[in-house]
Amino acid sequence: MRKVGFIYDEVFLRHEPPSWHSDSKDRLINIIITLKAAGLWDSLLHFKPRRALDSDLAAVHTPGHIDRIKAFSAGELDPDTFLSEDSREAALHAAGAVMEAVDRCKAGEVERAFCAVRPPGHHAEADSAMGFCIFNNVAVGARYAQKIGFRKVFIIDFDAHHGNGTQHIFEEDDSVFYFST
Repeated sequence: MRKVGFIYDEVFLRHEPPSWHSDSKDRLINIIITLKAAGLWDSLLHFKPRRALDSDLAAVHTPGHIDRIKAFSAGELDPDTFLSEDSREAALHAAGAVMEAVDRCKAGEVERAFCAVRPPGHHAEADSAMGFCIFNNVAVGARYAQKIGFRKVFIIDFDAHHGNGTQHIFEEDDSVFYFST
């Protein structure tokens, strides 16, 4: 059986947009319930995410964006993107989860990893949060992979719609290929 890592922490449940918002902690809770019901939970290797540092974020985000998120306590960043008291911490761990997955794969501990995180990240631009996303988790992870020795990165974005932030961050960079389904 292939070794699959599952990176998760309850910090992700503390990101709480308004109750009417479609980004809900139930998404992660239901993933765990489904994995357990299917008998897959115990076959996964479970890891906690690290907390991304400002220097990790700065590989893809502008200082202005990082500072705005630090200074913003709670409320609406744009019509789709909200911060609650613990959202910044959840977002730092979401970006760190991808870095953790890269390390675990590179070390051969797992062959692949799934990061069960929120807030999501693929809409976050270099200079702004957008579309539920605070920091671009995958972009942070891709730059981290390059920092530790991977020359090229291939990103496949499986979602109902396009991950504009990830595309924009890498569209002039031949070392990262972004593909959205």
